[in-house]
Amino acid sequence: MIYNSKIGEIDLSKLTRLYPAAVVEMQGEEAEMSLEWIEMNEDKVNLKEYILVFDFTPKNEEIRDKKILHFKTKDELIKTMQEVAQFFHP
Repeated sequence: MIYNSKIGEIDLSKLTRLYPAAVVEMQGEEAEMSLEWIEMNEDKVNLKEYILVFDFTPKNEEIRDKKILHFKTKDELIKTMQEVAQFFHP
C-alpha cells in the first residue's frame, strides 16, 4: 500500500501509528497537540500549522521513524486524511 504524497511515496503497510495534530507555539516553545485540544485552546496559543504524522517506529524503540505532511489549513489536512483512509477502507 503506497500513498503518493507531496513528500514522496509512503509505504502504509509499515505504519505503526497515523495521527493528525496541530503545531502550536506557546511561551516560545513549539509542540504538537491534538486537534481536539487546539479547538478548545486556540485562543490561548499561536497555531503554526496542521500536520499528519506517519509513524513507522516499532514498539519499544526510542529512535523515532516518522514522515510528516504539513498543512496550512485544517481543510487540507482533512482532505489528505480522507485520501489515506481509502487505503484502509476501500
